[in-house]
Amino acid sequence: MKSLKNSVQLMGRLGKDPEVKTFDNGKSLTTFTLATNEKYTNEKGEKVEDVQWHSIVAFGKVGEIAGKYLKKGSEVAVEGKLVHKVY
Repeated sequence: MKSLKNSVQLMGRLGKDPEVKTFDNGKSLTTFTLATNEKYTNEKGEKVEDVQWHSIVAFGKVGEIAGKYLKKGSEVAVEGKLVHKVY
């Protein structure tokens, strides 16, 4: 059974076309940004839209498929794990 620890599902739209990088050893890495949004009414009765941007990294065949079929604005669902890196 798949572990529920550090499991994430997001649905949103791509902010730019995926970037596929292929390394000398033949392995690939694909990156793209995903926007998720939430609309709600605040305590003052104002409508608010909150947009969060997520950096997505896909490896191997999954990344190659994303690079081939996804484009800026595509609506997608992704499943994976969270990794926080500070640069």
